[in-house]
Amino acid sequence: MSTPGTPSSSQPVSTPAPGGAPAQAPGLGTPVLLLMAAACGLCAGSNYFNQPLLHSIATQLQVRDASAALIVTLAQVAYAAGLLLLVPLGDLLERRRLITTLMLLAALGLFTSGFAGSYAMLALGTALTGLFSVAAQVLVPLAATLAAPGRSGRAVGLVMSGLLVGILAARSVAGLLSELGGWTLVYRVAGVAMVAVALALWWVMPRSQNAAQAQGYGQVLRSLGTLALRHPRLRSRALLGGLSFASVSVLFSTMALLLAGPAHGLGDAGIGLVGLAGVAGALMANVAGRMADRGQAQVATAASVGLLLLGWGALWLGASSLMWFVVGMLVVDLALQGVHISNQNVIYRLDPTARARLNAVYMTSYFTGAATGSALGSVAWLWGGWGATCALGGGIAVLNALALAYDQRLAVRALRGIPPRAVEGAGA
Repeated sequence: MSTPGTPSSSQPVSTPAPGGAPAQAPGLGTPVLLLMAAACGLCAGSNYFNQPLLHSIATQLQVRDASAALIVTLAQVAYAAGLLLLVPLGDLLERRRLITTLMLLAALGLFTSGFAGSYAMLALGTALTGLFSVAAQVLVPLAATLAAPGRSGRAVGLVMSGLLVGILAARSVAGLLSELGGWTLVYRVAGVAMVAVALALWWVMPRSQNAAQAQGYGQVLRSLGTLALRHPRLRSRALLGGLSFASVSVLFSTMALLLAGPAHGLGDAGIGLVGLAGVAGALMANVAGRMADRGQAQVATAASVGLLLLGWGALWLGASSLMWFVVGMLVVDLALQGVHISNQNVIYRLDPTARARLNAVYMTSYFTGAATGSALGSVAWLWGGWGATCALGGGIAVLNALALAYDQRLAVRALRGIPPRAVEGAGA
């Protein structure tokens, strides 16, 4: 007996109509969206388990702290590779099968890390997890594709809320489980959870395949550059996303140094609890998604860019006040999610038949910004402490405002019916 939303042999494949939306999609129900949100959170969070465990990893595997820290970089590099090489497959293969396969392979990586007896085995597990956990970035555009008409923003916002909560909760969960059963326990528990969620998604999600299925893999990869050249607003929104994440990553790469310092004197547990305050950013994801459904994506973006600037002012005051630091962290995290969700809702409308590839281009820029911001933040801290860090984060936020002004020009010209090539030339 088949339950609602459960695929069975008698159900037809949900393939896109000429406009890109599924021809018979009544829209995903909230329980399915919540499961997709949980899957995104688990996939994304799996790459952050290692951050609070580095000292324990170094001690048990008898390597230097610097070598253990390379595990964090390896996870980021593997994830970036997955964005470029695997996420575009969402426009080529049947998506339910692709997502399930990627998650099961990510679970294999988690189990490899969870039973690692050597640094090399942990590195292998980390690389596998990072590479295949990009299933989350196939799920997000799929939520927009399968959503009921006029509700894609809400669907994307809900799924992205799960991804955000997963990232923010991962460090705290890892620390807690490490206290209970050692650093490997979190990887084993996460591996079991990944398998369970993957099988649940296979059961409840409809089949979905894009019209791009006739293309070859090489052609799909080459089309990433074509899409970036064809759509000026993909470039402007990718720039907005990259700068926003760069600004916030300046904070993420230095906040522990400030909070553990003499001004605040917090331990690892206290720093983790402060980091959890950013979960409120999940609220902004839903608000921004609903505003996009009402045609207010530009308003949501402008408000978020403004919040990012204000947040760095509060963080500057947080040098000597924990209250102001928490306020600033909440505000910049709200801002980041507002920009990010608005960006995704804009780019998914550029070409509904190429949402996975559009997302691959956008997310590559997004995480390039994150890596750049982290590196620059460390340099700023070494050069001038918290004051220089805030100046850098605020300066990037100002650049973000300029990028928004450029995107607004493109949006106005598009509304006036100017063809993309003309828009591209005007914005050059």
